[in-house]
Amino acid sequence: MLHRKIYQLYEEGREVCIFLRDQQRWIEAAHIVDVEGDLITMRYEIEDDDEISSWEELVRLESIGAIQRKLASVPRGDTELLVAEDCPEAEQIRPQSPEGESS
Repeated sequence: MLHRKIYQLYEEGREVCIFLRDQQRWIEAAHIVDVEGDLITMRYEIEDDDEISSWEELVRLESIGAIQRKLASVPRGDTELLVAEDCPEAEQIRPQSPEGESS
């Protein structure tokens, strides 16, 4: 079951967070770049002080304890969020008039 889910996420190219059970650590914002048998290849970046390091890791399927993907995010702080009126006109959803009324 986990193997199928990981393969599906690989096919979608989605960013995931993976918990490595044997190392007791989370790898955040990883991309699964290859699935071959029970080996998963993933790439991710880590920011330390003023450096950003890119990593590619090969892990066994049995080492993965959990996998998560982000569904959505909302910025923190003083930012102005877009609302329906800010959408392009072609993407706006128009309220439907009740049946029997003519416009």
